[in-house]
Amino acid sequence: MDTQPVHPDVFIHVRIIVGMVLGLSLTRLVAGLTRFVQHPARERIYPIHMGWVLFMFLAIIHFWWYEFGLSAIRHWTFELYLFVILYAVLFATIASLLFPDRMEEYSGYEEYFQSRRRWFYGFLALIFLVDMADTAFKGTEHFRSLGIEYPIRQTLFAICSIIAIFVASKTYQMVFVTVGLIYQISWILRLFNIMS
Repeated sequence: MDTQPVHPDVFIHVRIIVGMVLGLSLTRLVAGLTRFVQHPARERIYPIHMGWVLFMFLAIIHFWWYEFGLSAIRHWTFELYLFVILYAVLFATIASLLFPDRMEEYSGYEEYFQSRRRWFYGFLALIFLVDMADTAFKGTEHFRSLGIEYPIRQTLFAICSIIAIFVASKTYQMVFVTVGLIYQISWILRLFNIMS
């Protein structure tokens, strides 16, 4: 195993690019949320949509924090660099799906979200699965440090997302986003309250 330290500029370069993409994602969510303040009579809050907005806001911040673990990677390849960038792009894609550029053809966020439900949950499932590969890149020891709960969590979130692609039940979606949001907050507080 190579013990040569990675040049510090490599991680800084990757961190800057990832930060730019995630910054755009957060900007999209914040700008979308301000629409409800700017146009309260026109923009009506849809609870399922809003739940996923809050979930993704936390997920993006958590991902940004979590990616500090990339500093432990000894050998950067273009493939790994591209993988990390594309992973960050998934967050930007979901943020754009949650707040589209135009809403004129929809009566509101409920109609819009349900019409794009399959795309949203498809990308959400992909994020949970890609996250496991991203975690594996940080090393076996890092992956194991998260315990058995981590792969079970990721798999269950992905399965629930896939079910939501095919099951149009709004009750299911509301339970999923509510439990998911509570669990996400618990997960962050329990495992990532300090930088390790």
